[in-house]
Amino acid sequence: MNAGDEIKQGINGQGSSVPTTVKTSNGFLAESTKKPTSKSSLSFGARLYYRYRKLWKTLKIYLIMAGPGIIVMVADNDAGGITTYTVTGSTYGYNLIWFLILLGPVAYFVQEMTVRLGAVTKRGHAEAIFDAFGAFWGWFSLGDLALTDWLTLITEFIGMTAALSIFGIPPLITVVLVCVFMMALVLNGKYWTWEKIVLVFCVLNLIYIPAAIMVHPDWNQVLGGVIPNLPASQGLGALVFLLMANIGTTIAPWMLFFQQSSVVDKGMKPKDIPFGKMDTALGAVLTVLVAVFLIVVTGTLLLGQPVNSAAEAAVALQKENNLVGTMVAIGLFDAGLLGAICISLASSWAIGEVFGWAHSLNSSRRAARGFHLFYFVMLVSAGAMVLISSQHVLVTVTLFVQVIAVTLLPAALVFLLLLLNNEELMGKYKNNRRQNIIGFSIVGAIIMLSLLYAITAMFPGLLGGVG
Repeated sequence: MNAGDEIKQGINGQGSSVPTTVKTSNGFLAESTKKPTSKSSLSFGARLYYRYRKLWKTLKIYLIMAGPGIIVMVADNDAGGITTYTVTGSTYGYNLIWFLILLGPVAYFVQEMTVRLGAVTKRGHAEAIFDAFGAFWGWFSLGDLALTDWLTLITEFIGMTAALSIFGIPPLITVVLVCVFMMALVLNGKYWTWEKIVLVFCVLNLIYIPAAIMVHPDWNQVLGGVIPNLPASQGLGALVFLLMANIGTTIAPWMLFFQQSSVVDKGMKPKDIPFGKMDTALGAVLTVLVAVFLIVVTGTLLLGQPVNSAAEAAVALQKENNLVGTMVAIGLFDAGLLGAICISLASSWAIGEVFGWAHSLNSSRRAARGFHLFYFVMLVSAGAMVLISSQHVLVTVTLFVQVIAVTLLPAALVFLLLLLNNEELMGKYKNNRRQNIIGFSIVGAIIMLSLLYAITAMFPGLLGGVG
């Protein structure tokens, strides 16, 4: 038996019995069952080839299934998130890097549940809540989503217009071009095309990594930021506000709705859940890397300088290093565009599910008119608000929308956990005890941080002031 036969036997037979024809002692032909060589007895080269084939097959399946997890996680570093990270870095330097790293596994844990829920139920998050908890809680969650999504969509347009204003492009032109592009993206009638285009923008979001390398930080000090500490040089209230803003930009209600609907629209099945988890885990790593490296940029060049927005940070960085400042401005526009694409879709998917409209990206324009109309209204109204509002209002909205999102997040997480504990709905894919302990611990921690912020805001002298 040669190596080629061994490989074929290892791949196809894998130790099972194979009928062969043999010649008996009396000269007659007879069928004999001979057990082929097991994988353990294959030559080293054959075993290596077999493993290579298996890994390549797994990778090809993953590449087909990849998308929802990476997109939702990278888009989570939206315009509001980029502003939050620049303010965090310029205020506290590298001291809160540990907190961003901690949020990565938390975001993965939350989003992984939406993968299971979408793949098993074949329903979006809004529809699942209506079916499981009734109309009252369904409308409550939908109203919560619509409000936070619309406010967050405004921050995306704020970021995009501010970023392109650095290059001399008027806000009106930016709003019009973005709305036209996003409508064309949704109207193409193919989920696969939409996903691949959005993944390209996800790659561009990594621009902050080379930017951080170019500023030549003291990497020993950066690594020191991995050690947990709570700097209070700006007052406890300011610290808690930024911690909440960082949570709000890493774990947001729209992410739950978006990824579950995306899993359903992509057509993922329960057998695809492991690949969905891999996709989400990779996305969580990328979103933490982007956040940390942006903090490295601003913590290195802008520490101690008053920074109120990512656009201000980009302009200030251009004075220190023109190329780095330009890269941050480009990254800000890309972050706003990614956020706008996903947030507007999260709401439109949810509305389509509740009202029974055709709401798939694979649906024709005629069949999904309600879905596309709502999507268009969301875009135009959010863009218009940016054009008619003052700069002071826009900066305030950008920071506070993250805090609003995190205060509404516990309710969304409780619904998610209750759905994942419904054995009739989830079967063997329901949460186990460990997952429930982690999930309710996350909810409890967010509630406690929200209460602490409320206390520092109402009684600034009680716990050290607000800054």
